[in-house]
Amino acid sequence: MQTKLRRRHFLKNGLAAGGAMVLLKGLPGRGAESAVQKGSMNETLKTIHNLRTIHGNFNDKSIPESLIQEILHASVQAANASNMQSYSIVVVKDRETMQAVCGYRGSCMFVYCVDHTRHHASSAHLGHAYRSDSIVSFVTAGMDTMLAAQTAVIAARSMGIDSLLTNGLHRGDMERVWKILNLPEQFCFPMIALVLGYPTEEPAVDKGRLGGVGIVHEATYHHPTPEELDAITSQYDNPDNHLALNPDWSQQGFTHYQDWLYSAWLGSRTGPPTEETPMFRLLKRAGYVDLQH
Repeated sequence: MQTKLRRRHFLKNGLAAGGAMVLLKGLPGRGAESAVQKGSMNETLKTIHNLRTIHGNFNDKSIPESLIQEILHASVQAANASNMQSYSIVVVKDRETMQAVCGYRGSCMFVYCVDHTRHHASSAHLGHAYRSDSIVSFVTAGMDTMLAAQTAVIAARSMGIDSLLTNGLHRGDMERVWKILNLPEQFCFPMIALVLGYPTEEPAVDKGRLGGVGIVHEATYHHPTPEELDAITSQYDNPDNHLALNPDWSQQGFTHYQDWLYSAWLGSRTGPPTEETPMFRLLKRAGYVDLQH
C-alpha cells in the first residue's frame, strides 16, 4: 500500500512539473524581449534574472564570514537524490590557491566535488557494504553537485555578491587539484569551482540566453526545422541579444557568429580522442567507470 501511495505521489508531482514546463514554451531567453514583465516578478525571480558572470575581474574586498556561511547553508538546501548529498564543498580563501586551482581569484572559492567518501566511511562504520563504482553513481551525484553549486550562485547574488562558475580546474594538469586540496583519490572528483566576490567594475552588458524553440520542448522532443535553425542563427547574430562570446566575429570575416563558434572556437575539439584523456583516467582512478579491467 505504501509503495502504491509513493508511486501516485511521484506521478502526481511529475504531471504537475510537466504542466509547468508547458507554460514555458516560446518564452524568449534573457537578451530578447521577455513575455514576463519585470514589474510582476517577485524578489526571487528578480535575483535569477539578474544573475551574471564576472570573468575574474574581482576586487580585493573580502566577503564577511557570516555571508559565506549563509551561502553555504543555502547551497546545501538544494535538491539531491535520496537526500544523500553525494558531494563535498572545499572552501578556499587564499587567492594564490584559487589561482593555482582554477586560474581565477576572488574573495572566496568553493570547489564542488562529486564525493562518495562519506558514504563509504559511514556504511563501513555501521557494518554495511556500499558501492558507488559506476557511471550511474557519478551522474546522479554530479546532478546533486551542480544543483548545490547553482543554488549558491543564486544565494550569493541575492546578497549582492557576484560569481564565476568555472571548469578551469579541469584544464592543464588535473592532478594538481587533488594535490592542492588533498582530495581523496577514490570516490571523489572535482566538478566545478565557484569563485565569489565583488567586481572591479560593472559589466557593460549581461549575457543573453536563448529560449523557446531548440531549448524548450512541449510534450515530446522537437527537432528544429531549417527555418527555425535560421531564426536561431539570427538570434545569435543580433548584437542586441548579447549571446556572442566574441563580439568581433563579423570583423574577423565570419558570416555568422556560429561560424566562428563551431570552427574557430570549437573546431580543435572535433573528432573522438585517440587515447585516454586525463579526465577519463582520473575518473577511472576515482572508481566511476564501469567494467574496468
